[in-house]
Amino acid sequence: MVFTWEVCLIILAASLFGLFMGAIPGLTATMATALLVPVTFFMDPLPAIAAIVSATAMAIVAGDIPGALLRIPGTPASAVYTEEAFAMGKQGKIGLALGLNVTCSMIGGVIGVLILAFCAPMIAEFAIQFTSDEYFWLALLGLSCAILVSGADPLKGGISMLAGLVIAMVGMDSVSGQMRFTFGNYDLLAGISILPVLIGLFAISELIRRMPETRNRAPLSPPIIKNPFAGVGSALWKYKGGVLRGGALGTVIGALPGAGADIASWISYAVSRKLSKTPEKFGTGHPEGLVSASAANNASLSGAYIPALVFGIPGDTVTAIIIGVLMTKGITPGPDVFVTQGPLVNAIFMVFILANLLLLPLGFMAIRGARHILSIPTGILFPLILMFCIVGAFAANNAMFDIWIMLGIGVMGFFMAENDFPVGPMILAVILGPIVESNFMRSILKSNGDLTAFVDRPIAMVLAIAAVAVWSMIIVNGVRAGRKVPATAK
Repeated sequence: MVFTWEVCLIILAASLFGLFMGAIPGLTATMATALLVPVTFFMDPLPAIAAIVSATAMAIVAGDIPGALLRIPGTPASAVYTEEAFAMGKQGKIGLALGLNVTCSMIGGVIGVLILAFCAPMIAEFAIQFTSDEYFWLALLGLSCAILVSGADPLKGGISMLAGLVIAMVGMDSVSGQMRFTFGNYDLLAGISILPVLIGLFAISELIRRMPETRNRAPLSPPIIKNPFAGVGSALWKYKGGVLRGGALGTVIGALPGAGADIASWISYAVSRKLSKTPEKFGTGHPEGLVSASAANNASLSGAYIPALVFGIPGDTVTAIIIGVLMTKGITPGPDVFVTQGPLVNAIFMVFILANLLLLPLGFMAIRGARHILSIPTGILFPLILMFCIVGAFAANNAMFDIWIMLGIGVMGFFMAENDFPVGPMILAVILGPIVESNFMRSILKSNGDLTAFVDRPIAMVLAIAAVAVWSMIIVNGVRAGRKVPATAK
């Protein structure tokens, strides 16, 4: 299934696309994925997933290039070690920094794939026992975790999540058939499609934010790098523990709903600094934290597929897009997919391995050609991206209404970003909101309104306790933050 010329060609083309998108500062891996969605409508399930997987893995790695060369992270996941890599460049070790980025990302990605391939089927066997009670608590836990990892202000994360839930409630109720928030508009009867929301939040809002850069932008001139892999082998052997730890930690964190690659890289970097024998060197061009965070980046991409494939719950925004693509192909992620679509799942694992192995040759090519990639004027690039966004939103339902939804959500996303409201909880709420609601209604109907039925099974009770624990952490963090504000004012 994988080693056909069509799938291999799509993997290569999507990797080059992700390479280009990730290397341009501000164009994230999520934006690259969102722009690929219109193309996947014309593909079979495996090539469609292969395109998204390959583009995402390459975009994360390519984001390291402008960070090291220009001190401008290409993606949020690259931000944690931008200062480290840039400092190494000022010491004349720019090739070593980028070589370590690429190599550790490849190793971390392979570690993540192996954990995914071995753990996901075992978790699926356990998940077959789940009923609507467990799925309700699991989806609710995912929403709660999204707030917990949304940043320093959980209140803004909660507001973002509630906005996503409002969007998810638009349309006809799945149980009663009652129309909600349609305001008499027949275009809203089927609800708001996820794809215009995704493209608007990530692509359009970013284009609006970066619009002033289209005027009089001077071409960038990064240095030419001859051999980016010189000294990489000895550095990897010296910090092999950090690479393995970053890969494992990134996979576990990536499996948490709402966490993502940027959270995984920050935590991995912090753990490396805590366990290092020379923590004072961090931030001065020290490769120890860089190798661990780079490995965690790509490992988290694989980890995010564990809840997506096993439970149908997105681990991050990219897997949210993947779930949407699979559903358009008639495939519903969940524990049964390992039985009904076993060959497809194994093929996805193989695609992951191929995409990560391609990081080395294509990453080398990207490093050598960084001068040309980074010098494309935004006045040419951004209109092309806007054109792809319009096509993508229209292709969801062949409706002009979706283009207006995309533009409206894009403006909303811009104001959210300008006021430090995280968009991750909003996207997860749009995906998880219907899951929470439908499973809640199923449990209520089968128990005749008895709320104790939600905790009368052991697994459901454990998940309920975990959800309450997360809420308690959010409240405690909010109280602590509130106490710090008056102290600072004094």
